Amino acid sequence: MSLNETDLRAAIAREMPGVRADLGRLIRIPGIAFEGFDHTQVDRSAEAVAELLRGCGLEVQIVRHGGQPAVIGRKAAPPGAPTVLLYAHHDVQPVGDVSLWASDPFEPVERDGRLYGRGAADDKAGVMAHVAALRALGDQLPVGVVVFVEGEEEYGSDSLNDIIAAHTEELRSDVIVIADSGNWDIGRPALTTSLRGLVNLFAEVRVLKSAVHSGMFGGPVPDALMVLSRLLTSLHDDNGEVAVDGLVGREGASVDYPEDRYRHEGGVLDSVKLIGHGTITDRIWTKPAISVLGIDAPRTLEAANALQPTAKAKISVRLAPGDDPKSAYAAIRSHLEKYVPWGAQVEVTLESDGSPCVIDATGPAFEAARAAFTAAWDGAKPVDMGVGGSIPFIATFQELFPQASILVTGVEDPYSGAHGPDESLHLGEFERACLAEALLLQNVAEALTT
Repeated sequence: MSLNETDLRAAIAREMPGVRADLGRLIRIPGIAFEGFDHTQVDRSAEAVAELLRGCGLEVQIVRHGGQPAVIGRKAAPPGAPTVLLYAHHDVQPVGDVSLWASDPFEPVERDGRLYGRGAADDKAGVMAHVAALRALGDQLPVGVVVFVEGEEEYGSDSLNDIIAAHTEELRSDVIVIADSGNWDIGRPALTTSLRGLVNLFAEVRVLKSAVHSGMFGGPVPDALMVLSRLLTSLHDDNGEVAVDGLVGREGASVDYPEDRYRHEGGVLDSVKLIGHGTITDRIWTKPAISVLGIDAPRTLEAANALQPTAKAKISVRLAPGDDPKSAYAAIRSHLEKYVPWGAQVEVTLESDGSPCVIDATGPAFEAARAAFTAAWDGAKPVDMGVGGSIPFIATFQELFPQASILVTGVEDPYSGAHGPDESLHLGEFERACLAEALLLQNVAEALTT
């Protein structure tokens, strides 16, 4: 006998204190997959997730294929019922400058209805949304589930394809729910239906064999930082529009994102003019963007009176849906080689890339999701939205499981501050997301059981 909406609301409310406590325990584990960090903490995080899934009655294994540990939990479907894959990741971003945090990044703190801590929103709350739904449904789970919790998503998912290849049959499912995105606003849920791709690369310029005295040689010789600065400015025109030939972009996003809201949510200073043209949603969803993430150069406190022989920048290119990472990298490399000034040498190297994706959000699974979200948000219908960020492995799932409906959901809101200081989770919205997932599993069972 399936649980009705009233029963599920009561079950989620009953489970939330335990879910909150377990989320706090996960946040306290600094599982960072980046090089230079203690990867035994990623192991601890995987073990903690495995324990949570075993507590939900799943058969669980921790797997790795050259990278960080992922967790796979399974529970077989009732006869004729579909199987749903529930994805999240347990690793987190580095915290950056700790002085910018109002509290310890790995000690969860509640303030004004939000829970603060690294991973509170991205994506340990995604893990716990899956756990909450499974706990609420309990022995009356109407579908089969495969819970797949990755351990290096923030570091680029380097070993993910190998994990999927080794466990394809275990992961095969009718519906895939990826809880690693966000909602349109507080009080308004969303399904993510497009994401940009990504190319991260390095550009290093060289002008001298070694550093030389800035007084003795300054003037005729362009220093490397000057060269690099000129090269980076060539990536945009005077209006801030991307000026690299060969990158795909289009206009016509269907959702309006008011500029004042965008500026407020992004913390843009009043004096700063926005760059590019088109609607805000065009510029962050359907057009490419190029950002300079970092520059290797002497710190000002340590800089000698010398011309620098080399300088290096890390450049991030977000690709519009429809673009290809390989051709985009070739385009940006060609541009950098063409526009490096004054005959300086430039070396361009690829760090990582990932494909954009567009999801056809039609069919019974999507209608089941929309009904679940509308109910959980008390009548507020979900927005079909794009996302400027990237989840490259969605394209892998689309290729390997072409018959599966892929639902990209999440627990973040515009104020979550994922990847930045004081990352946080809106606790009221989190409870709605947990309820929505439980209702989704119930609705999918009714829609797809044969």
